[in-house]
Amino acid sequence: MQNRTFIILILGALSTVTPLAIDMYLPSFTDIAHAMHTTEAKISLSLSSYFIGMALGQLIYGPLLDRFGRKKPLCIGLLIFVAVSIACMFTQTKESLIVLRFFQALGGCAAAVASMAMVRDFFPVKESAKIISLLILILGVSPMLGPTVGSLIAAHLGWQWVFATLAALVVVLLAVVFFWLPEGHQPDRSISLKPGPIAADFLYILKNTQFHTFALAGAFSFAGVLVYVAGSQIIFMGSFHLTKQEYGMIFAGLSVGFIGSNQINILLLRKFTSAQIFYGAILLECITSVFFLTGTYFHWFGLPATLVLLFILLSSLGLTYPNAAALALAPFDKNVGSASALLGFLQIGAAALTSSCVGLFDSSSIMPVLVIFTATAWIALLIFNWGKRNLPAQAQVLASETATMVH
Repeated sequence: MQNRTFIILILGALSTVTPLAIDMYLPSFTDIAHAMHTTEAKISLSLSSYFIGMALGQLIYGPLLDRFGRKKPLCIGLLIFVAVSIACMFTQTKESLIVLRFFQALGGCAAAVASMAMVRDFFPVKESAKIISLLILILGVSPMLGPTVGSLIAAHLGWQWVFATLAALVVVLLAVVFFWLPEGHQPDRSISLKPGPIAADFLYILKNTQFHTFALAGAFSFAGVLVYVAGSQIIFMGSFHLTKQEYGMIFAGLSVGFIGSNQINILLLRKFTSAQIFYGAILLECITSVFFLTGTYFHWFGLPATLVLLFILLSSLGLTYPNAAALALAPFDKNVGSASALLGFLQIGAAALTSSCVGLFDSSSIMPVLVIFTATAWIALLIFNWGKRNLPAQAQVLASETATMVH
Protein backbone atom coordinates (compact mmCIF):
# COMPACT_ATOMS: atom_id res chain seq x y z
CA MET A 1 0.00 0.00 0.00
CA GLN A 2 1.23 3.49 -0.81
CA ASN A 3 2.02 5.99 1.91
CA ARG A 4 -0.94 6.13 4.31
CA THR A 5 -0.64 9.89 4.80
CA PHE A 6 -0.94 10.43 1.04
CA ILE A 7 -4.03 8.21 0.89
CA ILE A 8 -5.63 9.96 3.89
CA LEU A 9 -5.09 13.32 2.20
CA ILE A 10 -6.78 12.15 -1.01
CA LEU A 11 -9.68 10.56 0.88
CA GLY A 12 -9.98 13.75 2.94
CA ALA A 13 -10.06 15.85 -0.22
CA LEU A 14 -12.80 13.62 -1.65
CA SER A 15 -14.83 14.06 1.51
CA THR A 16 -14.77 17.86 1.04
CA VAL A 17 -16.66 17.81 -2.29
CA THR A 18 -20.12 17.87 -0.75
CA PRO A 19 -19.31 20.28 2.13
CA LEU A 20 -17.84 22.74 -0.37
CA ALA A 21 -20.86 22.34 -2.66
CA ILE A 22 -23.02 23.21 0.35
CA ASP A 23 -20.97 25.86 2.15
CA MET A 24 -19.63 28.00 -0.67
CA TYR A 25 -23.00 29.20 -1.93
CA LEU A 26 -24.63 29.80 1.48
CA PRO A 27 -23.62 33.50 1.70
CA SER A 28 -25.11 34.00 -1.79
CA PHE A 29 -28.67 33.06 -0.76
CA THR A 30 -29.70 36.71 -0.65
CA ASP A 31 -28.20 37.46 -4.08
CA ILE A 32 -29.66 34.32 -5.64
CA ALA A 33 -33.08 35.00 -4.12
CA HIS A 34 -32.99 38.57 -5.46
CA ALA A 35 -31.94 37.39 -8.93
CA MET A 36 -34.70 34.78 -8.99
CA HIS A 37 -37.39 36.98 -7.38
CA THR A 38 -38.03 34.70 -4.42
CA THR A 39 -37.19 34.36 -0.71
CA GLU A 40 -34.03 33.06 0.93
CA ALA A 41 -36.01 30.29 2.64
CA LYS A 42 -37.22 29.09 -0.77
CA ILE A 43 -33.65 29.10 -2.08
CA SER A 44 -32.71 26.89 0.89
CA LEU A 45 -34.86 24.18 -0.74
CA SER A 46 -32.03 23.86 -3.29
CA LEU A 47 -29.93 22.74 -0.33
CA SER A 48 -32.54 20.17 0.62
CA SER A 49 -32.72 18.88 -2.96
CA TYR A 50 -28.95 18.41 -2.82
CA PHE A 51 -29.37 16.29 0.32
CA ILE A 52 -32.10 14.22 -1.35
CA GLY A 53 -29.97 13.66 -4.45
CA MET A 54 -27.03 12.68 -2.30
CA ALA A 55 -29.13 10.24 -0.28
CA LEU A 56 -30.45 8.48 -3.39
CA GLY A 57 -27.05 8.55 -5.05
CA GLN A 58 -25.58 6.62 -2.13
CA LEU A 59 -27.75 3.62 -3.04
CA ILE A 60 -26.65 3.82 -6.67
CA TYR A 61 -22.91 4.04 -6.06
CA GLY A 62 -22.71 1.42 -3.31
CA PRO A 63 -23.20 -1.63 -5.57
CA LEU A 64 -21.24 0.04 -8.40
CA LEU A 65 -18.22 0.54 -6.14
CA ASP A 66 -18.33 -3.12 -5.11
CA ARG A 67 -18.87 -4.43 -8.65
CA PHE A 68 -16.46 -2.25 -10.68
CA GLY A 69 -13.91 -1.21 -8.06
CA ARG A 70 -13.67 2.25 -6.52
CA LYS A 71 -12.03 4.44 -9.17
CA LYS A 72 -14.23 4.02 -12.26
CA PRO A 73 -17.60 4.90 -10.60
CA LEU A 74 -15.85 7.64 -8.63
CA CYS A 75 -14.43 9.31 -11.74
CA ILE A 76 -17.80 9.15 -13.53
CA GLY A 77 -19.53 10.74 -10.55
CA LEU A 78 -17.00 13.57 -10.41
CA LEU A 79 -17.48 14.24 -14.13
CA ILE A 80 -21.25 14.52 -13.60
CA PHE A 81 -20.64 16.95 -10.74
CA VAL A 82 -18.46 19.17 -12.95
CA ALA A 83 -20.99 19.24 -15.81
CA VAL A 84 -23.96 20.10 -13.57
CA SER A 85 -21.97 22.72 -11.65
CA ILE A 86 -21.39 24.53 -14.95
CA ALA A 87 -25.11 24.26 -15.73
CA CYS A 88 -25.93 25.86 -12.35
CA MET A 89 -24.09 28.99 -13.50
CA PHE A 90 -26.71 29.68 -16.14
CA THR A 91 -29.91 28.81 -14.29
CA GLN A 92 -32.44 31.65 -13.86
CA THR A 93 -35.27 30.18 -11.77
CA LYS A 94 -35.44 28.66 -8.30
CA GLU A 95 -37.15 25.57 -9.74
CA SER A 96 -34.32 24.85 -12.17
CA LEU A 97 -31.73 25.50 -9.44
CA ILE A 98 -33.48 23.02 -7.15
CA VAL A 99 -33.50 20.37 -9.90
CA LEU A 100 -29.89 20.98 -10.94
CA ARG A 101 -28.69 20.77 -7.36
CA PHE A 102 -30.34 17.35 -7.14
CA PHE A 103 -28.30 16.10 -10.11
CA GLN A 104 -25.16 17.83 -8.87
CA ALA A 105 -25.51 15.78 -5.70
CA LEU A 106 -25.99 12.56 -7.66
CA GLY A 107 -22.53 13.11 -9.10
CA GLY A 108 -20.83 14.51 -6.03
CA CYS A 109 -22.01 11.81 -3.63
CA ALA A 110 -19.71 9.32 -5.37
CA ALA A 111 -16.84 11.04 -3.57
CA ALA A 112 -18.49 10.66 -0.16
CA VAL A 113 -19.38 6.98 -0.63
CA ALA A 114 -16.01 6.05 -2.13
CA SER A 115 -13.96 7.85 0.54
CA MET A 116 -15.85 6.11 3.36
CA ALA A 117 -15.59 2.70 1.68
CA MET A 118 -11.88 3.15 1.08
CA VAL A 119 -11.30 3.76 4.79
CA ARG A 120 -12.21 0.09 5.20
CA ASP A 121 -10.18 -0.85 2.11
CA PHE A 122 -6.91 0.64 3.28
CA PHE A 123 -7.12 0.55 7.09
CA PRO A 124 -8.02 -2.10 9.73
CA VAL A 125 -11.36 -2.05 11.52
CA LYS A 126 -9.95 -0.93 14.86
CA GLU A 127 -8.52 2.23 13.22
CA SER A 128 -11.74 3.24 11.44
CA ALA A 129 -12.99 5.82 13.95
CA LYS A 130 -9.51 7.40 14.16
CA ILE A 131 -9.12 7.58 10.37
CA ILE A 132 -12.62 9.05 9.98
CA SER A 133 -11.69 11.68 12.57
CA LEU A 134 -8.57 12.51 10.56
CA LEU A 135 -10.66 12.83 7.40
CA ILE A 136 -12.96 15.23 9.20
CA LEU A 137 -9.92 17.31 10.17
CA ILE A 138 -9.24 17.74 6.44
CA LEU A 139 -12.94 18.11 5.72
CA GLY A 140 -13.03 20.89 8.29
CA VAL A 141 -11.18 23.21 5.93
CA SER A 142 -14.37 23.49 3.84
CA PRO A 143 -16.70 25.04 6.46
CA MET A 144 -13.87 27.28 7.63
CA LEU A 145 -13.00 28.54 4.16
CA GLY A 146 -16.10 27.71 2.08
CA PRO A 147 -18.47 30.53 3.13
CA THR A 148 -15.65 33.09 3.26
CA VAL A 149 -14.28 32.17 -0.16
CA GLY A 150 -17.81 31.91 -1.54
CA SER A 151 -18.76 35.36 -0.27
CA LEU A 152 -15.61 36.90 -1.79
CA ILE A 153 -16.25 35.25 -5.14
CA ALA A 154 -19.89 36.32 -5.14
CA ALA A 155 -19.03 39.89 -4.12
CA HIS A 156 -16.42 40.39 -6.85
CA LEU A 157 -17.60 38.12 -9.67
CA GLY A 158 -21.23 37.20 -8.92
CA TRP A 159 -22.84 34.13 -7.36
CA GLN A 160 -22.61 32.19 -10.65
CA TRP A 161 -18.83 32.00 -10.29
CA VAL A 162 -19.18 30.08 -7.03
CA PHE A 163 -20.37 27.13 -9.13
CA ALA A 164 -17.58 27.71 -11.66
CA THR A 165 -15.06 27.50 -8.83
CA LEU A 166 -16.60 24.24 -7.60
CA ALA A 167 -16.28 22.79 -11.09
CA ALA A 168 -12.63 23.83 -11.36
CA LEU A 169 -11.71 22.37 -7.96
CA VAL A 170 -13.30 19.02 -8.77
CA VAL A 171 -11.52 18.88 -12.14
CA VAL A 172 -8.22 19.07 -10.24
CA LEU A 173 -9.37 16.42 -7.76
CA LEU A 174 -10.50 14.19 -10.63
CA ALA A 175 -6.99 14.32 -12.11
CA VAL A 176 -5.41 13.40 -8.76
CA VAL A 177 -7.77 10.45 -8.31
CA PHE A 178 -7.29 9.18 -11.85
CA PHE A 179 -3.49 9.34 -11.88
CA TRP A 180 -2.38 8.82 -8.27
CA LEU A 181 -5.03 7.15 -6.10
CA PRO A 182 -4.51 3.36 -5.90
CA GLU A 183 -7.47 1.05 -6.49
CA GLY A 184 -8.65 0.04 -3.03
CA HIS A 185 -10.97 -2.75 -4.07
CA GLN A 186 -10.67 -5.04 -7.06
CA PRO A 187 -13.84 -5.43 -9.16
CA ASP A 188 -16.09 -8.21 -7.86
CA ARG A 189 -18.22 -9.67 -10.65
CA SER A 190 -20.20 -11.67 -8.10
CA ILE A 191 -21.89 -8.44 -6.98
CA SER A 192 -25.16 -8.26 -8.89
CA LEU A 193 -26.52 -5.00 -10.30
CA LYS A 194 -30.05 -6.35 -10.66
CA PRO A 195 -32.65 -4.62 -8.46
CA GLY A 196 -33.65 -7.81 -6.65
CA PRO A 197 -30.20 -8.88 -5.41
CA ILE A 198 -29.26 -5.26 -4.64
CA ALA A 199 -32.38 -4.84 -2.52
CA ALA A 200 -31.67 -8.18 -0.80
CA ASP A 201 -28.12 -7.09 -0.04
CA PHE A 202 -29.30 -3.79 1.45
CA LEU A 203 -31.94 -5.63 3.48
CA TYR A 204 -29.32 -8.05 4.79
CA ILE A 205 -27.16 -5.12 5.90
CA LEU A 206 -30.09 -3.25 7.43
CA LYS A 207 -31.11 -6.32 9.46
CA ASN A 208 -27.75 -6.35 11.20
CA THR A 209 -28.55 -5.06 14.69
CA GLN A 210 -25.28 -3.24 15.15
CA PHE A 211 -25.62 -1.54 11.79
CA HIS A 212 -29.18 -0.27 12.09
CA THR A 213 -28.71 0.86 15.70
CA PHE A 214 -25.67 3.03 15.06
CA ALA A 215 -26.59 4.00 11.50
CA LEU A 216 -30.04 5.31 12.48
CA ALA A 217 -28.97 6.89 15.77
CA GLY A 218 -26.00 8.46 13.99
CA ALA A 219 -28.23 9.59 11.11
CA PHE A 220 -30.57 11.61 13.30
CA SER A 221 -27.69 13.00 15.33
CA PHE A 222 -25.83 13.97 12.13
CA ALA A 223 -29.04 15.57 10.81
CA GLY A 224 -28.47 18.31 13.37
CA VAL A 225 -25.36 19.44 11.47
CA LEU A 226 -27.26 19.93 8.23
CA VAL A 227 -30.26 21.49 9.97
CA TYR A 228 -27.80 24.05 11.34
CA VAL A 229 -26.20 24.51 7.90
CA ALA A 230 -29.61 24.99 6.24
CA GLY A 231 -30.70 27.46 8.89
CA SER A 232 -27.42 29.26 9.57
CA GLN A 233 -27.95 31.94 6.95
CA ILE A 234 -31.46 32.56 8.30
CA ILE A 235 -30.16 32.68 11.90
CA PHE A 236 -27.24 35.02 11.39
CA MET A 237 -28.26 37.18 8.44
CA GLY A 238 -32.01 37.01 9.03
CA SER A 239 -32.44 37.06 12.82
CA PHE A 240 -29.25 38.89 13.82
CA HIS A 241 -28.84 40.95 10.60
CA LEU A 242 -25.13 40.21 10.14
CA THR A 243 -23.26 41.00 6.93
CA LYS A 244 -22.00 38.32 4.54
CA GLN A 245 -18.46 38.77 5.82
CA GLU A 246 -19.54 38.52 9.48
CA TYR A 247 -21.62 35.46 8.65
CA GLY A 248 -18.67 33.79 6.93
CA MET A 249 -16.38 34.46 9.89
CA ILE A 250 -18.88 33.14 12.44
CA PHE A 251 -19.62 30.06 10.34
CA ALA A 252 -15.88 29.34 10.16
CA GLY A 253 -15.43 29.92 13.88
CA LEU A 254 -18.26 27.60 14.88
CA SER A 255 -16.93 24.88 12.60
CA VAL A 256 -13.88 24.72 14.88
CA GLY A 257 -16.12 23.05 17.47
CA PHE A 258 -17.11 20.26 15.09
CA ILE A 259 -13.56 19.79 13.79
CA GLY A 260 -11.87 20.09 17.17
CA SER A 261 -14.11 17.55 18.87
CA ASN A 262 -13.31 15.10 16.08
CA GLN A 263 -9.64 15.38 16.99
CA ILE A 264 -10.41 15.13 20.70
CA ASN A 265 -12.24 11.93 19.78
CA ILE A 266 -8.89 10.35 18.80
CA LEU A 267 -7.62 11.00 22.33
CA LEU A 268 -10.84 9.81 23.98
CA LEU A 269 -10.66 6.51 22.10
CA ARG A 270 -7.55 5.64 24.13
CA LYS A 271 -9.68 5.39 27.28
CA PHE A 272 -13.27 4.89 26.12
CA THR A 273 -15.07 2.80 23.52
CA SER A 274 -16.75 4.36 20.51
CA ALA A 275 -20.16 3.47 21.94
CA GLN A 276 -19.41 5.17 25.26
CA ILE A 277 -18.25 8.34 23.53
CA PHE A 278 -21.30 8.30 21.24
CA TYR A 279 -23.69 7.94 24.20
CA GLY A 280 -22.05 10.76 26.17
CA ALA A 281 -22.12 13.10 23.17
CA ILE A 282 -25.79 12.34 22.47
CA LEU A 283 -26.71 13.15 26.08
CA LEU A 284 -24.84 16.46 25.84
CA GLU A 285 -26.61 17.27 22.58
CA CYS A 286 -30.06 16.51 24.03
CA ILE A 287 -29.59 18.52 27.21
CA THR A 288 -28.05 21.52 25.45
CA SER A 289 -30.68 21.63 22.71
CA VAL A 290 -33.56 21.66 25.21
CA PHE A 291 -31.90 24.46 27.22
CA PHE A 292 -31.20 26.40 24.00
CA LEU A 293 -34.78 26.01 22.77
CA THR A 294 -36.28 27.01 26.12
CA GLY A 295 -34.04 30.05 26.52
CA THR A 296 -34.69 31.24 22.99
CA TYR A 297 -38.45 30.93 23.46
CA PHE A 298 -38.25 33.16 26.54
CA HIS A 299 -35.79 35.59 24.86
CA TRP A 300 -32.95 34.87 27.30
CA PHE A 301 -30.18 34.81 24.70
CA GLY A 302 -28.52 37.36 22.47
CA LEU A 303 -25.89 36.69 19.83
CA PRO A 304 -23.00 35.81 22.23
CA ALA A 305 -25.01 33.15 24.11
CA THR A 306 -26.37 31.80 20.83
CA LEU A 307 -22.82 31.35 19.53
CA VAL A 308 -21.69 29.56 22.70
CA LEU A 309 -24.63 27.14 22.64
CA LEU A 310 -24.20 26.44 18.92
CA PHE A 311 -20.51 25.76 19.55
CA ILE A 312 -21.39 23.19 22.24
CA LEU A 313 -23.96 21.51 19.99
CA LEU A 314 -21.60 21.28 17.02
CA SER A 315 -18.85 19.95 19.29
CA SER A 316 -21.11 17.15 20.50
CA LEU A 317 -22.00 16.29 16.90
CA GLY A 318 -18.30 16.07 16.08
CA LEU A 319 -18.08 13.21 18.57
CA THR A 320 -21.17 11.31 17.44
CA TYR A 321 -20.46 11.11 13.69
CA PRO A 322 -17.13 9.22 13.48
CA ASN A 323 -18.02 6.77 16.24
CA ALA A 324 -21.46 5.97 14.84
CA ALA A 325 -20.02 5.46 11.34
CA ALA A 326 -17.18 3.21 12.54
CA LEU A 327 -19.49 1.04 14.65
CA ALA A 328 -22.10 0.75 11.89
CA LEU A 329 -19.54 -0.39 9.27
CA ALA A 330 -17.49 -2.64 11.55
CA PRO A 331 -19.45 -5.88 10.95
CA PHE A 332 -18.91 -5.83 7.16
CA ASP A 333 -16.09 -6.79 4.83
CA LYS A 334 -17.02 -8.05 1.35
CA ASN A 335 -19.96 -5.69 0.83
CA VAL A 336 -18.53 -2.69 2.65
CA GLY A 337 -19.30 -0.46 -0.35
CA SER A 338 -23.00 -1.25 -0.09
CA ALA A 339 -22.89 -0.88 3.70
CA SER A 340 -21.18 2.50 3.34
CA ALA A 341 -23.78 3.55 0.78
CA LEU A 342 -26.70 2.51 2.98
CA LEU A 343 -25.10 4.31 5.92
CA GLY A 344 -24.79 7.46 3.83
CA PHE A 345 -28.36 7.10 2.54
CA LEU A 346 -29.73 6.95 6.07
CA GLN A 347 -27.58 9.86 7.26
CA ILE A 348 -28.25 12.17 4.35
CA GLY A 349 -31.87 11.00 4.00
CA ALA A 350 -32.63 11.94 7.59
CA ALA A 351 -30.83 15.24 7.08
CA ALA A 352 -32.73 15.96 3.85
CA LEU A 353 -36.10 15.40 5.51
CA THR A 354 -35.30 17.46 8.56
CA SER A 355 -33.42 20.30 6.85
CA SER A 356 -36.17 20.70 4.24
CA CYS A 357 -38.50 21.65 7.09
CA VAL A 358 -36.37 24.79 7.58
CA GLY A 359 -37.28 25.95 4.06
CA LEU A 360 -40.92 24.87 4.36
CA PHE A 361 -41.37 26.98 7.51
CA ASP A 362 -40.29 29.97 5.36
CA SER A 363 -39.36 31.81 8.55
CA SER A 364 -36.62 34.28 9.42
CA SER A 365 -36.71 33.15 13.07
CA ILE A 366 -34.27 30.80 14.81
CA MET A 367 -37.10 28.89 16.55
CA PRO A 368 -37.97 26.43 13.74
CA VAL A 369 -34.28 25.50 13.45
CA LEU A 370 -34.02 24.80 17.18
CA VAL A 371 -37.25 22.79 17.29
CA ILE A 372 -36.03 20.54 14.48
CA PHE A 373 -32.54 20.28 15.99
CA THR A 374 -33.92 19.26 19.39
CA ALA A 375 -36.24 16.67 17.86
CA THR A 376 -33.44 14.99 15.91
CA ALA A 377 -31.23 14.79 19.02
CA TRP A 378 -33.88 13.09 21.13
CA ILE A 379 -34.83 10.70 18.34
CA ALA A 380 -31.16 9.66 18.13
CA LEU A 381 -31.03 9.02 21.87
CA LEU A 382 -34.20 6.93 21.80
CA ILE A 383 -32.92 4.82 18.90
CA PHE A 384 -29.60 4.20 20.66
CA ASN A 385 -31.23 3.20 23.95
CA TRP A 386 -33.62 0.87 22.14
CA GLY A 387 -30.98 -0.67 19.91
CA LYS A 388 -28.33 -1.39 22.51
CA ARG A 389 -30.77 -3.74 24.26
CA ASN A 390 -30.83 -5.89 21.13
CA LEU A 391 -27.09 -6.46 20.69
CA PRO A 392 -26.70 -9.88 22.36
CA ALA A 393 -24.18 -11.42 19.97
CA GLN A 394 -22.32 -8.19 19.38
CA ALA A 395 -22.41 -6.69 22.86
CA GLN A 396 -18.64 -6.88 22.99
CA VAL A 397 -18.57 -3.85 20.68
CA LEU A 398 -19.78 -1.76 23.60
CA ALA A 399 -16.77 -2.83 25.66
CA SER A 400 -14.05 -3.04 23.03
CA GLU A 401 -12.92 -0.78 20.22
CA THR A 402 -12.23 -3.75 17.95
CA ALA A 403 -15.50 -4.96 16.44
CA THR A 404 -16.24 -8.55 15.58
CA MET A 405 -16.30 -9.27 11.85
CA VAL A 406 -19.55 -11.06 11.04
CA HIS A 407 -19.50 -10.95 7.25
